Amino acid sequence: MSAFVPDVPNRIPDDPSSVDSPAVHATLTLTGERTIPDLDIENYWFRRHQVVYQQLAPRCTGREVLEAGCGEGYGADLIADVACRVVAVDYDEAAVAHVRNRYPRVQVMQANLAELPLADASVDVVVNFQVIEHLWDQAQFVSECARVLRPSGLLMVSTPNRITFSPGRDTPINPFHTRELNADELTQLLVDADFSEVAMFGLFHGPRLAEMDARHGGSIIDAQIAQALACDEGAPWPPELAADVAAVTTDDFDLIAAGDGREIDDSLDLIAVAVRR
Repeated sequence: MSAFVPDVPNRIPDDPSSVDSPAVHATLTLTGERTIPDLDIENYWFRRHQVVYQQLAPRCTGREVLEAGCGEGYGADLIADVACRVVAVDYDEAAVAHVRNRYPRVQVMQANLAELPLADASVDVVVNFQVIEHLWDQAQFVSECARVLRPSGLLMVSTPNRITFSPGRDTPINPFHTRELNADELTQLLVDADFSEVAMFGLFHGPRLAEMDARHGGSIIDAQIAQALACDEGAPWPPELAADVAAVTTDDFDLIAAGDGREIDDSLDLIAVAVRR
């Protein structure tokens, strides 16, 4: 998930030759639906997603892994550092072509996540980060994950926490989201699909991001969204905001288990690790 505003002008220039950093040339177009690396103004969202891959990748060591909904592919490639095999599936044809060209260690396929193109009991881990909130039939997808997992395999899911992401709303703020979940709803979704031992974690801002929040009116997230909206009118990024966003690292986020001193309902993102029966 990226900042909420789809197809915001000035986020990726129409003329790539105007971009100083050559890394931009290797990325997919920023649409608002997925995050991408190597772009300063997208760096907060990229690091917020990357930290979950980094923290959970050790659970994939030596295992056969499916990433269901791989997007740009950086996460599948990170997991390939430790897994014995990584298969990635995405619905978007451009994303699949991009992953195939940029990340040769990843075996990538185009498919609908409601009908995963894998045999029963064929992988040890399914990774699904920042995707389930985009799906119309979440129960069907989770059932598919259970089908392709071997007994005692792991399903690892991350998703925006509905309570903090779309506070006080019945429908998501992000136009790309179909249904957002809180911790209880995500747990129930997994239990209903025959998963057990659901461990829930929350992602929070660490001390340095808390300082950035204070510098930008209480929320660096809201400041970025306001700036994305202002880009429609050609407004430049304020230098302090641009510098802070570009400076965010994965160390600026805390991943904390439910019951470990922070209220899970206050988290930014939810991360569930569930065991297939």
